[in-house]
Amino acid sequence: MKTMKYTILLILHMPPPVHGAAMVGQYIYDSELINSECDCHYINLATALGLEDIGKFKLKKVLSFWNLLKRIHHSIKELKPDVVYITPNAKGAPFYKDFIVVMLLKRMGCKVVAHYHNKGVSSRQENLLDNLLYRHFFRNLKVILLSERLYPDIQKYVKRENVYVCPNGIPERSTERKRESQNKIPHILFLSNLLIEKGALVLLDALRILKEKGFSFICDMVGGETAEIDAKCLNDEIRGRGLQTVVLYHGKRYGAEKDILLKDADMFVFPTFYNNECFPLVLLEAMQHCLPIITTNEGGIPDIVKDGENGLNCDKKNSEDLANAIEKLLKDNSLCRRMGQNAYQRYRDYFTLQSFEKKLVHILQSVD
Repeated sequence: MKTMKYTILLILHMPPPVHGAAMVGQYIYDSELINSECDCHYINLATALGLEDIGKFKLKKVLSFWNLLKRIHHSIKELKPDVVYITPNAKGAPFYKDFIVVMLLKRMGCKVVAHYHNKGVSSRQENLLDNLLYRHFFRNLKVILLSERLYPDIQKYVKRENVYVCPNGIPERSTERKRESQNKIPHILFLSNLLIEKGALVLLDALRILKEKGFSFICDMVGGETAEIDAKCLNDEIRGRGLQTVVLYHGKRYGAEKDILLKDADMFVFPTFYNNECFPLVLLEAMQHCLPIITTNEGGIPDIVKDGENGLNCDKKNSEDLANAIEKLLKDNSLCRRMGQNAYQRYRDYFTLQSFEKKLVHILQSVD
């Protein structure tokens, strides 16, 4: 290992728009540890300005991408970095864009490490064009995954010895979370950008089942509007199920406003079946606030939520199974509190930002 600082060019996503990879990118950019241990230089890989732009073709994005390539080329020639770190997409048009970036880096003789915050390579590997591109893309590439469970997604193209595992972490907040619920009516919290595959509509179906059974609850739904579900669409879905008196949509909430909702909640529900789901930061935020979590086994989530310990896992796209899991916590306050305490301890043991930073520094300094 070098005695001098490694020069690292980090090509990563940063907000806007706000999503998991962008938030981690911002944590890295702001990290005193990473920036003190390495000589870091940053380029924002994002070409979308908002969630509604993701996956859409726009001339402005093409021009932005061309400028990105020129900036990368200039930075490589000027810095001559020891390692280039990039956060690529796994499939589709965003992958094709990132393929061009990585091919440019390789052509310029760079050592490249790709940090994946999404998945989907295995779903496209039978496509003749994608298979050919993946073979070139992953050749001589080091890969960082968020969980060992995600390795099968790239196993066809990457040997295990070329893979590092680095779970996400988030900064600790002074939450002063109440240890026992003060809510007379239990509060259920859903916090995610409004995508169908994040399970918002499955949750509404489960809540209708619980309401018909006579359970009392309030469900707070928080998240940015998307092309799939905007505020009007969501409120129409809520009214269509007769849930308008018990389900409230709060729009986007960040920082202190989001913390208030997390503090007031009694449980966190995240019934995702999103194909790109890997290691949702929102689950770590809920654990930090001592909330038991009800979720699915998508991606690396089983590494975060241990069924029966700090939450409950339910079947994907199954509103009845989700309703049963919520019912279990609604009927047992002591179980709800115990799982919440276990969730906080698990966050402290494995998913702090300091732990993430130390692992990432070690990886960046180990790439050969």
